[in-house]
Amino acid sequence: MVSAPPKPSPSSGQVPSSRERSLVPVGMATILPHAAKQVRRLEEQLLGQVNQWGYDEIILPTFEYLDVLAPGLEPELIEHCYQFVDRTTGRTLILRPDATAQIARTVAMGLTGTALPLRLSYRTSVFRYEQEHAGRGREIFQVGAELIGLDDVASDSEVIGLMIECLQTIGLQSFKVSLGHVGFIKGLLLRSGLSPQGQKLAEQAVARKDLPRLEELLAGERISKAAARAIREAPELYGQEEVLARGRVLAGGDPALAAPLERLTQVYQLLCAAGHRESLLLDLGEFRGFDYYDGVVFDVFAEGMGAELGGGGRYDHLIGRFGRPLPSTGFGLDVDRLFRTVEFPEEGSASARVDYLVVAPRRAMRRLTAVAAQLRQTHSRVVQQTMKGSDASLVSTAMTVGLSQQAATVVVVGAPGVDHDDVLVLEPLAAHRQGSRTGNLNRFSKKVGLADLVVAARRSRRQAKERS
Repeated sequence: MVSAPPKPSPSSGQVPSSRERSLVPVGMATILPHAAKQVRRLEEQLLGQVNQWGYDEIILPTFEYLDVLAPGLEPELIEHCYQFVDRTTGRTLILRPDATAQIARTVAMGLTGTALPLRLSYRTSVFRYEQEHAGRGREIFQVGAELIGLDDVASDSEVIGLMIECLQTIGLQSFKVSLGHVGFIKGLLLRSGLSPQGQKLAEQAVARKDLPRLEELLAGERISKAAARAIREAPELYGQEEVLARGRVLAGGDPALAAPLERLTQVYQLLCAAGHRESLLLDLGEFRGFDYYDGVVFDVFAEGMGAELGGGGRYDHLIGRFGRPLPSTGFGLDVDRLFRTVEFPEEGSASARVDYLVVAPRRAMRRLTAVAAQLRQTHSRVVQQTMKGSDASLVSTAMTVGLSQQAATVVVVGAPGVDHDDVLVLEPLAAHRQGSRTGNLNRFSKKVGLADLVVAARRSRRQAKERS
């Protein structure tokens, strides 16, 4: 996310060029109109699904005081924050690096009230400094949900089930949720006798699936061969029920390891009972990169995408860092990665992007504005435009402009020979699809009373809403 803009794909709507690299901050993207429409549709689908589960949206501040948010951020993340000085107070501000920490701070301050549980959702961007080769932008678009105030198997399975349904809602065809428990791998590391520093470095290696680095760390400290063997094996234990059986063998009856396995087993069974077995993959080495996770954790992957699309887990101690201990769990999805993974319906070149283009010669500008306003009251997408040229060329020019703007219907106000209470209605896309020239447009135009046009527009919008 850092030094030069990442190589953008055409589907993302970004415009790559050498000149852009010097004009646009590294790791920032410009999402062009067609792609922006798809991104917003994707976000609305995700938020709509989350809302159906009873989660209410919260809008978070773009920057925070560093000293206030720092308790919820690990030192490595703070190093990757964008920091600047508040001119009013002289205190250090940071651009939002993590939405979950902000929600934890908000809840701990009592801003969301005292009623529990809380179900909160968000659509936001987080900003982090990363090296260019890391393959991520500096601004990461996210949609997520947090369930606060419950600590049971049902709440763990709820957020994972919700995330799965979100992915299904947007049409993601094939994905896997990698499911684990932080307590298992932490328990193995603690039992091994590794030094505190060694444990921390080993956790980071496991989180990155950096097995050579893990091997190096184990070899550098005096721990038993059996403990080292179990730690090496855990990150490669993934699959279905057989993974849990092998985990119990590695646990060797140790309650500190058996309890995470039992919790993970129960969550897995609940999700399978809900019909999600095909989407699940048990992974005893699952260990998300944020150190506030302390229970069941998960990542989601899709074929063809070399990095996770999102994930989450339980963070029972995070809110307590801000003064009000509350059990919590949640997830976040990377909208840009989802955008590059989901297949959007093909929109042909002749598909409408404007419901009504209302045009008129300059002498009829006042009426043009009035007609456009009436059509907008039907909740249609309406563009208005005055036309230059003679009255004789008004209709053909309107048809050409309507086609260039991909308007389903062109409404001509003040056309020659048309009464004041009527308008001329053109269908440029229909004419284009049938290959008609501008000189043969009579069958694609008709006089319509303005009142009748508004009624028809309202009916059309109602029918479209019913179909959706």
